[in-house]
Amino acid sequence: MTIADSSSGFTTDGEGERPFGPPLIGALLRMPWETVQRHMLERLHEHGFEDLEAADLNVFQYPGPQSARPSELATRLRMSRQAVNYLLGRLERLGYLERQPDPDDQRAKRITLTRRGVSAIKVIRDAVAEVETTWEHRLGSKRFNQFRTLLQDLNQG
Repeated sequence: MTIADSSSGFTTDGEGERPFGPPLIGALLRMPWETVQRHMLERLHEHGFEDLEAADLNVFQYPGPQSARPSELATRLRMSRQAVNYLLGRLERLGYLERQPDPDDQRAKRITLTRRGVSAIKVIRDAVAEVETTWEHRLGSKRFNQFRTLLQDLNQG
């Protein structure tokens, strides 16, 4: 099998040519992430969180926004402060979080999850656990654990 033969159809030019070659690691990481994200949204919507959208998941991603300043969250998410404040305002209006005065600096705010926000995060974590279980069955325990360990190793550096 040649390298070009290992590529999936998404890198073709529409006429069967593969000008860009096989998917690189970014695409190979993105596709499983999109699967996880779709499953999280499906489960959230099934559990009464129909108002949440894919963009909102950025705020809830591990380790979560709890006790962070909006500016800290923006830095962690590599988003502009304006974009993060837009998402925070939306999630605040929907009842998932509150921005409260920082006890150490009254000029700043800290993010506090509401009961609804905590409940949504529990559904998200359960949904991701379901995906992990599916992938473990598909890959086998040994390979799935190797995959998980490799991802943890990459996230250390």
